[in-house]
Formats: sequence, C-alpha cells, structure tokens
Amino acid sequence: MIRIGAVLKVLGVLLIVLGSLMLSSLPFSFYYGGEDAVALFSSALVTSFTGLGLWYFNKSQQKIGKREGYLIVALGWLSMGIVSMLPYLFSGVLSDFTNAFFESISGLTTTGASVINDIEAVPKGVLFWRSLTQWIGGMGIIVLTIALFPLLGIGGVELFIAEAPGPTSDKIHPRIKETAKRLWLIYVGLTALLTFLLYLCGMNFYDSINHGLTTMATGGFSTKNDSIAYFNNPLIQYLITFFMFLAGTNYTIIYFGLKGELKKVWKSDEFKTYFLLLLSVTFIITCLVFNFTDHSLEQSLRESVFQIVSIVTTTGFVSADYTSWSPGLTLVFFCLLFIGGCAGSTSGGIKVIRHLVLIKNTFLEFKRLLHPRALIRTKVDGQLVAQRVLTHILVFLLIYLGIFFSGSIIMAMILKNYDQPLMTAFGAVATTIGNVGPGIGAVGPLDNFAHIPYLGKWFLSFLMLLGRLELFTILILFTPYFWKTN
Repeated sequence: MIRIGAVLKVLGVLLIVLGSLMLSSLPFSFYYGGEDAVALFSSALVTSFTGLGLWYFNKSQQKIGKREGYLIVALGWLSMGIVSMLPYLFSGVLSDFTNAFFESISGLTTTGASVINDIEAVPKGVLFWRSLTQWIGGMGIIVLTIALFPLLGIGGVELFIAEAPGPTSDKIHPRIKETAKRLWLIYVGLTALLTFLLYLCGMNFYDSINHGLTTMATGGFSTKNDSIAYFNNPLIQYLITFFMFLAGTNYTIIYFGLKGELKKVWKSDEFKTYFLLLLSVTFIITCLVFNFTDHSLEQSLRESVFQIVSIVTTTGFVSADYTSWSPGLTLVFFCLLFIGGCAGSTSGGIKVIRHLVLIKNTFLEFKRLLHPRALIRTKVDGQLVAQRVLTHILVFLLIYLGIFFSGSIIMAMILKNYDQPLMTAFGAVATTIGNVGPGIGAVGPLDNFAHIPYLGKWFLSFLMLLGRLELFTILILFTPYFWKTN
C-alpha cells in the first residue's frame, strides 16, 4: 500500500525549499526597479505556505519505499512546475496558464524551449527566476534536499535512484547524503567560477550570473533574444563551450578530475567516447562550414564547436543559425538531438553510455554468431554489463524511439496548418523529449514555441517532463503493477 502521507510530507518540504529560493530573485528586482517584487514575494508566500501545510498535516514518520519514491519524484516535478509559473502569472509576463506552465516546465526540466517573444522586456527579477528554475532542475532539487531529509526522519536512497539521470551506478561516496553534498558542492563551485570568468570577459554581473546558472544546468535560457550570439565575443563563446562540455560530463568524473586522479578520468569508456565523439564531429562540421560559408577558419571552428557541444549536452544556447548552413548539416544537427551527454551529468537525452553499450553489444552479437558456444559478455570500464542492464537499455531505447515517432505523428496532426508540419513536428518532439531547446523547422534556433497551439504545448510539456525523468519514472505510474498492493 502506498503511504500517501509520506509522499505529501516530502512534497511539502520540496515546496518550502522552492519558495525560499524564489526570494533570491528579490534583490535583482529591487536593484532594477522593483516592478516585479510584489509578484515574486507573493509567489514565494503561496509556495512556502502550501508546502508548510502539506508538511504540517503529514508529520507522522512513515517509511519511503520504491513506490513512494517514484511517486514523489513525478508529483514533485509536477507540483514544482505548477508553483514555479506563479511569478510569470502574477507579474503579467505570461497572462495565461498554458504558456506559464510551458515556460515553467521548460525551465525545471532544463529544456530551454521558450514562449516569450521579447525576453529582454521581462522584468529582471522574474528573468532571474527563469534562469534559477533551470539551475534548480539541473541537478534536481530532490538531490539537494536529500541532505535535509535525515533531519526530518526521511530516508533519501529511493529518491536518489528515481531522480538521478542515467543508468550509472557510480557513487562518489557510499552514503547517499554525502554523495548529494559533494554533487552540489561541485555544481555550486563551477557555477560561481563560470559567473566570475564571464564577468571578466565583459558580461555585466547580471548577465554573468544568469548564464552561469543556465550553462551549468545545461538549460540554455538566456537574458537576450539572440542568446549567446548577442554578445559577439569569441572569448565568451569558447568559455561557455568549455563549461557546457563540463556540465555534460558525469559528475563522478569531474570529482575525480578535481582530485587529480586523471587515470580514473581517462579510464571511463563513456567519457572517452563523449570526448572523441565531440572532437570528431567538430572536425567534420568545421570543414563543411568553412567550405559552405564565407566564414574564416577560426569562426567556422568556433561556431561549429559551440553548436555541437550545445546540442549534444542538451544546453541549447545559440550562437549561429545552423539550419542555414546546408540541408545536410541541418540533418546532422537533428541527429545530434538524440545523443545527450554523459550519465550522471545535468544533460538530458538518451545519454552516451546507452549508445556505447548498444554499439558494443551489437558488434559482439556478430562474434556470437560465429562462436555460438562461447560466453561473450559486454564490458564497460573493464566491468561486465549485467544482463538486466542490457535489457533495461534496449527497452529504454525502444520506448524512446517509439515515443518520438508516435509523438511526431500527434504533433504533425496538431500542426496540420503549418507550412512544414512534419519537419516542425519532428524537431519539436525530438528537442523536448531530449530536453535540448532548439530544433528544426518552425522551432529552429532562431524561433521559439510561442506559435505552437495550446494542445501542442501541453503535449510537449508532458514530453519534457518524461524526458527529464528518464521515461520510466513517469511511465511506471501508468502500469497496473505500480498500484497493486502486493
């Protein structure tokens, strides 16, 4: 039997933390005029008091099992998405529920797909909150609150398993509480470092902190309508490219790198694949861009590597319109939407490790055909990959592709009056389930999602949530096995 009281108690804690974080937007609001201060403060009060109510009326100690863990994560992200849209509604930045919810879910899932046409006209406090939602969602507010749960008598292992992105089992520290603390220490430290470096490169402090938040979250929300292209500064582009690369790396690998254990870094098959993939694709696309455009070799390299890293890590920043380079390159970038960063990073998407295991197992299958009696096992990092993990990855990929194709059909029907309904549907579904941001067609790098019909926005919001929580966390709630009492 599912312990609803335990679920509501944790949701209450999450909303209290989220309401407190909303207040951090107030200093920016006051500094830039305070026109959105009342909206932000009201939103924080509503969120915090709702959380207090849920926590107070469910104070009894109840154990959290797997069912409660999955339910908490799913309902936690949904409830956070609902209250996170309050600043948009109360300030009048977005006047209707659908657009506000879409922008809120896009932020928390670090997708970066926006419905705001003039970002630079948004009040600074609300704009900071928009960036902060991505930073919160980047590592997951649930991982943050694991460190607080022991004080409340709540265990956090089940929550971490349900929330942590990717099929990795690596642990920095054997205790889940200590793991969460170390993850957030790295996350906060890298965000602060990037903010400082962007300021040194010429950004003002407000733009620096916003882009620091959304880069490390692999979110892609910018304070400018033209995204990173607005700054027209090669140093800023190279700097953000490097930090996007870090943000797409498994945080366990970053931890070992910071400790100077470089052998462990390069021992990771996933990290080597991730690095060499980006390197090889950058080389090929740079040559093609240099050939197809009038860009210099340096500009071709800079714009190519920026957009490749941005798409693969699912950050979604834009420095150039990659759909204008050539139809072939547009297709290449569309394919990059399906890669994703490393497991254990803030990236969305399928993840490099799943592709790596699938490719290794596929090649070994040919060997098994020649040697049917031999015991040939798939290995990653020198370790055998359990059959259960192989099955999990294959099922994940099948479900992912099934959702992409069926979702594209649904979106094509919704967008039937568009000039390019199929291309736009493919782009919208691929970019939202992968939590990337820009796609192709009418949702390309120079467009946004404001023109998508309301029904399409609700469907894409569901896909963003589905992709952020790795499919199974949401889909398991729709199975009869989840609700059985025995």
